[in-house]
Amino acid sequence: MASIHEILNRQIANFSVLYVKLHHYHWYVKGASFYTLHAKFEELYNEAAGYVDELAERLLALGGRPVSRMAEYLKLAAIREASGTEDANAMVLTIAEDFRMISAELADGIRAAEQEGDASTADLLTGIRTSLDKHAWMLRAFAGQTGAPAAAPDARVRTV
Repeated sequence: MASIHEILNRQIANFSVLYVKLHHYHWYVKGASFYTLHAKFEELYNEAAGYVDELAERLLALGGRPVSRMAEYLKLAAIREASGTEDANAMVLTIAEDFRMISAELADGIRAAEQEGDASTADLLTGIRTSLDKHAWMLRAFAGQTGAPAAAPDARVRTV
């Protein structure tokens, strides 16, 4: 199992890549849902930026060293950059899937923190996970999908 330091750095990387991806979507979304999605993507990238800071500060409090360079983010993150070819619906579904993947990783991180007796980190990760699960549900509903999300393709899920 990965250490708490590795888990936190992985999520710093995920949210940093996600922040850039959401900016890309915010700038390039087109179509009938432009106004709705333009505002939603801004809300989500602001939230992602907050998570980067919270996760990094928690890591620093634990004596760790947060990753802080794009090359590190891209190497560690499970989240991939925007392709630049997504339409509005693909943007929404991609972000919902990204949130689902991060949520699954956070569940593993919560278990690891609990096993190490680190209730503060477990609580931080639980709060983030709760928010992501709600966003993923709402994004899937916006895109017209109901029920549980499909499993992530194995190629997109990497371990630390």
